[in-house]
Amino acid sequence: MVMWVFGYGSLISKAGFHYDERVIGFIKGYRRVFYQGSTDHRGTLEFPGRTVTLEPAEGEICWGAAYKISKEEDAETALTYLEVREKQYDKKEYLDFYTDLTATSPAVSGVMVYIATPDKKANVNYLGPASDEEIARQIIQAEGPAGPNRDYLFNLEKALLQIGCKDKHVIDLANEVRRILEEEH
Repeated sequence: MVMWVFGYGSLISKAGFHYDERVIGFIKGYRRVFYQGSTDHRGTLEFPGRTVTLEPAEGEICWGAAYKISKEEDAETALTYLEVREKQYDKKEYLDFYTDLTATSPAVSGVMVYIATPDKKANVNYLGPASDEEIARQIIQAEGPAGPNRDYLFNLEKALLQIGCKDKHVIDLANEVRRILEEEH
């Protein structure tokens, strides 16, 4: 059985598991937002970092990378790894994945996606919307075992540009972080 995993955050550039194929494409009906708190990788309980999740958004698309895992052994290892890495994300969806903007049918159906929902009972780390400046200041302040939160943002910005995606939310936040850092020095 073949397993597909869609990455829209750090998974785009750093899978962390063995895969057979990496395909650039998008999912429909969602947008990428920095609304998820990270207290285990890019922040702490005292200063949570912010990472991306998906928010339902009619008519929008979210670009990223889908990973094909063919061998059962690799799929089990990847799943075990992802369950730890994405443990603060409370929902798994199986969505259609597209590679062509004009396509009427998906390139792959049933691509697994981890989503952090706004349900505060199921997802205690959900931070939700805030102004770009507020989110940027949280990102500047936060650092966790995986490093500074700003590195996550800048790496995501770079990874998205490398796949030809100009995500306004990510670019605006990265520019706001740079503006504040410049102002403070």
